[in-house]
Amino acid sequence: MGRERTMPAAYGRLLRRRWLTLAVLALLVGALVLVSLTTGSSALTAGDLLEALLGRGTDQTRAILFRVRLPRTAAAAVVGAALALSGCVMQCVLRNPLASASTLGVSQGAAFGAAAAIIGLDAGVQNAANAASAVTISSPAAVTVCAFLGGMATTVFVLALSRLRGAAPSSMILAGVALSSLFTGGTTLLQYFADDVQVATVVYWTFGDLGRPGWSEIGLIAACTAAALLFFLWNRWNYNALSGGGDTARSLGVNVGVLTCASMALCTLIAAVSVAFVGVVSFVGLVAPHMLRRFTGADHRFLIPASALGGAALLLLGDLAARELLSPAVLPIGAITSFLGAPMFLYLLFRRGDRLC
Repeated sequence: MGRERTMPAAYGRLLRRRWLTLAVLALLVGALVLVSLTTGSSALTAGDLLEALLGRGTDQTRAILFRVRLPRTAAAAVVGAALALSGCVMQCVLRNPLASASTLGVSQGAAFGAAAAIIGLDAGVQNAANAASAVTISSPAAVTVCAFLGGMATTVFVLALSRLRGAAPSSMILAGVALSSLFTGGTTLLQYFADDVQVATVVYWTFGDLGRPGWSEIGLIAACTAAALLFFLWNRWNYNALSGGGDTARSLGVNVGVLTCASMALCTLIAAVSVAFVGVVSFVGLVAPHMLRRFTGADHRFLIPASALGGAALLLLGDLAARELLSPAVLPIGAITSFLGAPMFLYLLFRRGDRLC
């Protein structure tokens, strides 16, 4: 009887800890948003922000807030959430702790597709006179579709490798490395046949820039991410079952094949749309879920929303570093996240390498 009473009490404490984790993450994201809006070459106070939001600030303050900082901050939060969600669900359905859009080559495939649209289909308008906006997407639909097709090609190959050949998790990562190299070579070949301005544009675009997308692009990323989040949360119990293995999930009535294909398609979509407008931002999808799994465990009821909030916080923090380390110069966000993610990747590889084969 004592043990029976202790177990519900322990479970209650575990749930409270996980809800507390979500609350702390939400507060952290809110704090980082405030810091991001007040940080820059033109210092703004919280009072200045409030005045501008109420329409009573100066023209300069409103211009800085609504044209520069607010879109950039929104892009960082939405893209970070999208990439972290993608990595979280990929790691579950592929049962691979190293899976993410960047490690499986999805980001590189999407980058190749977007570059093909920019150069080959004239979907990007080059603006060599303005270094702050080296490329403007003139056809968001074309770039998004091409980026999705490039990322989806990688996803199809990885799924075929895991299902038809019974590849080990480590083999899927190696396949992702090979596909990343293939698509990077394809992007380089496209640049070889492009003119100087197009080459400079694609190189600048692949650096990753959170200041590039406008409100329409941010809205598209947010809509795709929200739809994917609803689907992932709807299937949260199925992901919990799948974490125990495919046979366990099937015995509980989960259609593993359909769930895997649908989940990977949505993961590819939100990663590809993000890459199409922001450029390649590596390792957010790998780092955020692993950081939050320490607090939420493998319970996807909490891990999915926690990963979204953690990814948003991580990219907001990375953007602050990119803007402040060599201020007033703004470093490429892709380089910042790579410096953060590469050590984490090596740590996971050596710590869990014996369980990936």
